[in-house]
Amino acid sequence: MFKRYHKLVTIGLVLMDILLINSAFVLAYWVRYELQWFREVDEAYYAPFQRYIPFAVVLTILLLIIYWLGGVYHQRRGSSWFDEVYAILNGTATGIVFMVFIAYFYRPLAYSRLMFLYAGGFIVLLLSLGRLGKAWLWAHIRRKGIGVDRILIVGAGEIGRTLMRHIVAQPQLGYRVVGFVDDDPQRGSKDIGRFRALGGIPNLSGIIHEEQVDEVLITLPWTYHRKILSIVDQCERERVRARIVPDLFQLSLSRVHVDNIGGVPVIGLREPTIDVWQRAFKRSLDLTVALGGLVLLFPLFLLIGLAIKLDSPGPVLFSHTRVGRGGREFTIHKFRSMHQGAEKEKEELADLNEVRGPVFKMRNDPRLTRVGGLLRRWSLDELPQLYNVLRGEMSLVGPRPPTPAEVANYQEWHMKRLTVSPGMTGLWQVSGRSELPFDEMALLDIYYIENWSPALDAKILLRTVPKWLSGEGAY
Repeated sequence: MFKRYHKLVTIGLVLMDILLINSAFVLAYWVRYELQWFREVDEAYYAPFQRYIPFAVVLTILLLIIYWLGGVYHQRRGSSWFDEVYAILNGTATGIVFMVFIAYFYRPLAYSRLMFLYAGGFIVLLLSLGRLGKAWLWAHIRRKGIGVDRILIVGAGEIGRTLMRHIVAQPQLGYRVVGFVDDDPQRGSKDIGRFRALGGIPNLSGIIHEEQVDEVLITLPWTYHRKILSIVDQCERERVRARIVPDLFQLSLSRVHVDNIGGVPVIGLREPTIDVWQRAFKRSLDLTVALGGLVLLFPLFLLIGLAIKLDSPGPVLFSHTRVGRGGREFTIHKFRSMHQGAEKEKEELADLNEVRGPVFKMRNDPRLTRVGGLLRRWSLDELPQLYNVLRGEMSLVGPRPPTPAEVANYQEWHMKRLTVSPGMTGLWQVSGRSELPFDEMALLDIYYIENWSPALDAKILLRTVPKWLSGEGAY
């Protein structure tokens, strides 16, 4: 499906770039000759725009060629906006330098080299904004199922789950998993989040037709090499593309690092969890933000506390036992959003749980107070957790802190969530919050642990703000 739209997208990008490059050239002329920023133009050297039209045409053709050679129009799955902007910046700089030399040797006194520098800046700006608009439009189109490849995963072991969490965490890849098959009766019959269990591998042909599968991704262990070749042959007969995810010595792919020495591939191992120095960086950021937040938000804390007291009897804060890094228990603090005795009523409401898995969530929870409902909607009940962050029991970003009862019902692969400190916000919170089933929450949390970086933390924190303002998925 992705390849079907590749040519159309490329043609659209080229046409958009032609328009934006020439628009940037017009803006550069206006700034240089009409506004005369930074340096005034002597009347003797004033040049009408018509003289620059041949240069605009040459620059447009030149940049399109440079962009093409630089890979700007090579649509790759998962390429980020920053990757595209970097390629545009490099290509534009090369083209502008070339044009400055042409203008200098052609008629050095008749043309302003400063205008070409303006043009370069506007070109980078407009094309970058254009790519941002393209990314938004492409995401909107994919939400409607256009340009999305329908994927069937063969195998639901560690490699299969690794693939699932990458797809969940990176919707921009344009994959929609229709489900998975596995010969293990337990794996082949139990859904993992939104990913449906479709039975055993013998059902493959029927599933391909029923689900209109575009691609089959095989994640079986290397010891099943004969079965893997058989599945590939079967996919070829069904005219469906099959790709194999290598199970290198039955290691988790998160631990595999591929490099090369003079073109020879070299496979190494890496530790997927956050190391000591990374924890030190996160801790320093946590301390700074938590301390500043507690000081700045103290007046708001007083107002919320007063509202809770006036609304219903009971304490302002609700304290509860949660499980942190390494399985250590700690006491979490939140503004009370329910009436007293709400925890004892939880068992009576168990049948109304709206989240699959060990987590309890329900819309319109009757235990919520009037003020509590507002606090939940805007996530203001979570603010006292800044104290937990200050104490080192939590972090600003990380997996949701589970209760001991939830951990008792974890599957083995869920336990990886406990290898880092829990957070006030996290990848699953900005990807759907309570709308997601628990298995999908776990997939996103494990993806975060395996791919942590300061940039990822910053991205999650920035995405938290609009989610907080909209109240999306909060209940």
